[in-house]
Amino acid sequence: MTDRPVHTPDPKLDLVLERTVDVPPDLVWRGYTEPELLKQWFAPRPWAITELDIDLRPGGAFNFVMRSPEGKDYPNVGCVLDVVPKTRLVFTEALGPGFRPRAADLPFTAIVDITPDGNGGTRYTATAIHRDDAGRKQHEEMGFHQGWGMTFDQLVELVKGM
Repeated sequence: MTDRPVHTPDPKLDLVLERTVDVPPDLVWRGYTEPELLKQWFAPRPWAITELDIDLRPGGAFNFVMRSPEGKDYPNVGCVLDVVPKTRLVFTEALGPGFRPRAADLPFTAIVDITPDGNGGTRYTATAIHRDDAGRKQHEEMGFHQGWGMTFDQLVELVKGM
């Protein structure tokens, strides 16, 4: 396995959500990387993902459209930065596909780590890395912990039914 840079969260710049669940890591990985599964859980209900384009390679697209309950669409354009199969997915909205710099309302990079918990389940850590304290605060006030927690619960519900 290639050595990857380790990110140590900075509480002034980063938000972290950690969970341990009784779902095998392979199923959590599938939920995060298979488009038809990802579309089913990646937005907190009653929001929905109506379009999704994910190319699991560095520089690949991580684009989706989130639809509000009122029917308004919110396009999101991003870029996959790193993929360690069944273990880590890193993506950002600060870059578009092909590592093309882009303006984003709330640029952040997400690191999703999926590791076995030793009991057949998964230790899940999602870290949102922000450029500055203002971005971190904005993301937190938008409901990072509630929203990302809710969507992860939806992922667990989905894959338990598989």
